[in-house]
Amino acid sequence: MSSAELPQPHRTADVRRPTLNAVAARAGVGRGTVSRVINGSPKVSAHSRAVVEQAIAELGYVPNRAARSLVTRRTDSVALVVPDAETRLFSEPYFSGIIRGVSAGLAGAGMQLLLVLARDGAEYERLAGYLSAQRVDGVLLMAVHSDDTLADRLDELAVPTVLAGRRSDAERLGHVRADNLGGARIAVEHLLAGGRRAIGTIAGPMDMEAARERLDGYREALTRAGVSVDEDLVVCGDFTEDGGRAAMRELLRRRPGLDAVFAASDVMASGAVLELRAAGLRVPQDVALVGFDDSIVARHIDPPLTSVRQPLEEMGRTMASLLLEEIAHRGTGHRAVVLPTELVVRESA
Repeated sequence: MSSAELPQPHRTADVRRPTLNAVAARAGVGRGTVSRVINGSPKVSAHSRAVVEQAIAELGYVPNRAARSLVTRRTDSVALVVPDAETRLFSEPYFSGIIRGVSAGLAGAGMQLLLVLARDGAEYERLAGYLSAQRVDGVLLMAVHSDDTLADRLDELAVPTVLAGRRSDAERLGHVRADNLGGARIAVEHLLAGGRRAIGTIAGPMDMEAARERLDGYREALTRAGVSVDEDLVVCGDFTEDGGRAAMRELLRRRPGLDAVFAASDVMASGAVLELRAAGLRVPQDVALVGFDDSIVARHIDPPLTSVRQPLEEMGRTMASLLLEEIAHRGTGHRAVVLPTELVVRESA
């Protein structure tokens, strides 16, 4: 058999990706100029930037992220840390609203969003080690508690960090929160305007600033109206439905004749409705009820729930914006942003 008759090896098309050198050759500039354009350096003329971008488009060049990160020390990723159990993450509308907003805020920035659950001290320590190795460019931290040390660790490690809410009024890190005090105040003022006087509250956990502010708003509204604050009408829950039921049961034990309740979250209000119904009480005829969040829960409770709307998606977008500022220019994202709340009136009050 002649060599011409031997089976020929199968040849495949050359599918190698275009290189930085190929882009430089097509654009008629040096490799360094191409690198500066890709990495967003301002030290490039408008003409050079235009010809490089045109060459990138024509060749379909995709930057090598691994090589780029060695130069820029950037990973193009952001961690969204939820220090709570996954059951709350997927059951409470608060978290999903914030996450949608964060995702939208990062969409045009070329950032990968990583969702991280850190449920206890051991997981916090592992997470701090992971973050200290510069695995992400920044961190968004949700559901912060007063004794939360992760935020301080991140600050010490110089990891750009933005919080959903704050740990106290002395918070140093950038954060975004709703006007919790003002929202609670208008909720209780609405109940007072409806002629209710024995108004209880199902507060959130007191190790969270948002819960403390909503309790302060409740007390402030009563004081302004000349109604004495009865501490027997204050019971703390945990932002869960079961916690709302238990708190409502305790309120009814203490004050069977109460005529209204302000719950510091819609989810706790949904538990309160179930407990009131079990006790043979009607909402709003016997007990008027107002929640906080104006989540999907408020619209599907029977009767539909009057609730304080906090702009969750806007909060998430604003958090993302602050973090991007902090990543680009350290210190610029260390700001406090307070977003307004409003009362949405429905049948429960």
